Amino acid sequence: MTSGNLPPGAPRPRGTTLGSAARAGGARIATLALIALALSGCGPSSADDGSGDGGRVAFLLPESKTTRYEAVDHPVFEERLTEVCPSCDLIYSNADGDASKQQQQAESALTQDIDVLVLDAVDSSAARSIVVAANARGVPVIAYDREIADADIAYYVSFNGESVGELQGVALVDGMTSNGDANGDIIMINGSPTDPNAQDFKDGAHSVIDKSNLKVIAEYDSPDWSPDKAQEWAAGQVVQHGDRIAGVYAANDGTAGGAIAAFKAAGVHTLPPVTGQDGELAAIQRIIAGDQYMTVYKAIPTQAKAAADAAFELLTDGAVSAGQDVHGVRTTLLDPVSVTKDNIMDTVVADGFYTVDQICTPEYASACADAGIE
Repeated sequence: MTSGNLPPGAPRPRGTTLGSAARAGGARIATLALIALALSGCGPSSADDGSGDGGRVAFLLPESKTTRYEAVDHPVFEERLTEVCPSCDLIYSNADGDASKQQQQAESALTQDIDVLVLDAVDSSAARSIVVAANARGVPVIAYDREIADADIAYYVSFNGESVGELQGVALVDGMTSNGDANGDIIMINGSPTDPNAQDFKDGAHSVIDKSNLKVIAEYDSPDWSPDKAQEWAAGQVVQHGDRIAGVYAANDGTAGGAIAAFKAAGVHTLPPVTGQDGELAAIQRIIAGDQYMTVYKAIPTQAKAAADAAFELLTDGAVSAGQDVHGVRTTLLDPVSVTKDNIMDTVVADGFYTVDQICTPEYASACADAGIE
């Protein structure tokens, strides 16, 4: 990527050694030769066929406990990048929930002369140092799925987090009202405290729940979005509160699964409404079976493709055209959708996210038939 492709004020890319060349010899022909070398080797050109002449993109994801990252985000991003830039190289890493590991992965990618870094941060605060290091090398950073506040990023693509929480809150109130528990007690299992999206989900949910007649009797922030830790905490709440728990706000499908496992282990046969998020296949199957009340479907392929397109634009044009400027950052926020048993066919199936055959395995065939999913 040439310095002419960078935003005003951005650092000169690695490989552009005009100052050192002048000091070394000062010969004009040597300087011109170095300029030509830097311009030819710094990234793809904006060829008319859209393929570029090669570039290197790093895609760093935060964890694998949430199944979407390895099942959807990674393969869709890679497929789309290959479509728009067949000669581009992809460097991929998953940090497994470890911020220090992600820091090392970012440092390794930067030493491999990447041209664009697409970063889904384990810890938003810790990720600032990754952005600083990338910017120092002239590498633009796309914040993917999770915001990196107070950092010089080139593009941010995600879903509207407060809208996600609002959808969850509305569904929980509706589900409990249908059960005759409009004044019932609930527990809240929030997301990771190091994920800024988790705070948005929580704020959105509270904006609905706090205006209802539901009472929050206990609340927990799940470290690393861990289903196991969510299950352990929920198990303690079941022991302490028992039948008082008439509903569960769970910030995503992984923590929802942990909560449901805790209730089942305690011998609770009629489960309270439990929320979720991400539209995981296991969650859709739990919804059909009646174990989970809802999930929030986010068109993750759309998000991954948008990030790949933005990476290619940064490679070729030095800027992203999609989205709108939000506090000086080019931003795209996609709309989430609430999914219950009643609209599975109209959402995840209609979008091709899952097929009926994937959902209605033999274990769930009878429940699918009862729900009209066929």
